[in-house]
Amino acid sequence: MSEEVIVKYCSPTLAGIKTGSLFSCSYDSKKEVYVFLRELNISLRNKGVRFMPLRFKDKKVLIYAYRPSRLLPEVQGKEADELLSRRGYCTQNCGRCLSRLMERLSESDEFPHEIGLFLGYPVSDVKGFIENNACGAKCVGCWKVYGDADQAQKQFERFKKCTRVYQQQFERGRPLTRLTVAR
Repeated sequence: MSEEVIVKYCSPTLAGIKTGSLFSCSYDSKKEVYVFLRELNISLRNKGVRFMPLRFKDKKVLIYAYRPSRLLPEVQGKEADELLSRRGYCTQNCGRCLSRLMERLSESDEFPHEIGLFLGYPVSDVKGFIENNACGAKCVGCWKVYGDADQAQKQFERFKKCTRVYQQQFERGRPLTRLTVAR
């Protein structure tokens, strides 16, 4: 795991324009993963970003980068809360919500469809994905869109631009701690 991978997959979250990001990487030792993430979390603690492993499987770890200040209000919205409650989540507590997501990830090789809510995807698109069995999307980018395609396309472009700029800045020597916006 490297900071370069984090910049590649998490730039919009680091910039504060996206609730969360996921990425997977190989590992040799769980202990090394925990040490790396602990040090990363310490270095970014004042920026409002957290990193946590959601699943270890087949020598790959699934890492979730997120902004707790954005996550809780998003999952507590009426529609999101209803969708998550039906799947056994307690949206009143960020830690309990993430624990349930980890349980759901361990139950199957497939991602639980509600994971989109943890990434900041619109509720209408997450619900549309579930109700339509991932078919019939209006457009596809970072996620499958069932609601406002124009707004989603703007977000996709915003995320791409952010990632491109962050990668350029990182390549020029700007450290992760300086790239991460405090929110």
